[in-house]
Amino acid sequence: MTPYLIDDTDYRILQYLIEDSTLSHKDIGEYVHMTGQAVGARIRRMRELEIIEGYTVRWNPLKIGQSIHAFITVFLSSNAAHPPFQKFALNHSSVVELHRVSGEGCYWMRVRTGDQAELNGFLDELLEYGNYRINLGMKQLK
Repeated sequence: MTPYLIDDTDYRILQYLIEDSTLSHKDIGEYVHMTGQAVGARIRRMRELEIIEGYTVRWNPLKIGQSIHAFITVFLSSNAAHPPFQKFALNHSSVVELHRVSGEGCYWMRVRTGDQAELNGFLDELLEYGNYRINLGMKQLK
């Protein structure tokens, strides 16, 4: 059995959805030379296979006052700190992404806040679980 669950046409459909998830099945069908109904069936199959997990939007955080973009490496103080830290991070509205990593640190987080004071408050809360190293985003290129 092949390790790949989709063919080239599915992959092209997926790429169009990644670029613009608002495209209609009919519009995608025109790009891949299929009917909208056939495209819809392929998309449903990819959702059932959990290749497509959901849909999202691109947005501009600066337009809603989230001007601080921080990348934080978290160093937990003990093994027992993992479950409470994960709960904290998963439920905190400032945490945009959370990754458990190997190598340096235990977790990498991407955090957005409105200002320096809000970021400092977040970092103070984070100290309950361990230490951290922070890098501030200067400009998003991609």
